[in-house]
Amino acid sequence: MIEEKDQQIEHVLEKVRPFLQRDGGDVVYIGFKDGVVYLRMVGACEGCAYMDNDITAGVEIILMEEVPGIIRVDASGEIPPEILEAYTRREGEKASSANDQPK
Repeated sequence: MIEEKDQQIEHVLEKVRPFLQRDGGDVVYIGFKDGVVYLRMVGACEGCAYMDNDITAGVEIILMEEVPGIIRVDASGEIPPEILEAYTRREGEKASSANDQPK
């Protein structure tokens, strides 16, 4: 169930990403727990004065409309330890699998 929700969230973020990238920013999906999507803003979005507006007016509304069960998006950087641990593990697996690919 969680994996399916992760895929739904990633799919929606792929729709939003071009708008953020247009201005030199991007968003990284960290994880989902108890209705909250944890994100990290990167590039020009990191520390931007409009970041809260971008999250609320754009990303959060779209995610809430398209993925059932989402009640909030959090890009504050305060990520529950188990979500951060799962993210770190996923990224390690991705890196490992990329290194195993023939060049």
